[in-house]
Amino acid sequence: MIAKILPLLFILGLFAAKTPAPPATYKYVGAAKCKMCHNKPPKGEQYKKWSQGPHAKAMKSLSADEAKDPKCLKCHSTAAGVDAGLKMGITVKEGVSCESCHGPGSMYKSMTIMKNKEKALASGLILPDEKVCIKCHNKESKNFKSFNYKEYVAKIAHPDPTRK
Repeated sequence: MIAKILPLLFILGLFAAKTPAPPATYKYVGAAKCKMCHNKPPKGEQYKKWSQGPHAKAMKSLSADEAKDPKCLKCHSTAAGVDAGLKMGITVKEGVSCESCHGPGSMYKSMTIMKNKEKALASGLILPDEKVCIKCHNKESKNFKSFNYKEYVAKIAHPDPTRK
């Protein structure tokens, strides 16, 4: 009996060894992690710009009832729309955090990865475009009037002067 099972186990073992690992599940680390590197004046103070802007204050713009409504929360808080198992340090109070636009940071947050654009992109970094914005800035939004991507992206711009 064992003599018949051993070859089968060997073949299954070879198959398992050649099966690629599943893709990493990127997790949300929260704006405090981003702040560690993205709040230095020589790098452009991106965290400071975000914290003073409308995205960081998105939760404050909701009424008490709206702050409990999943339809509102999905766009007013990154953390509210994320599966609990993907939250590492992000909170609902952050509002629309860095990771709403740039993707969950668990795999690209380290300086060694962020120094290399290709590695960062391969590790989950998103360079946001209009498609990212219109996931929330669209006609489904209760207070939607219009959305001019070029105009609004200029208002929240937070470039890194050390990168070209």
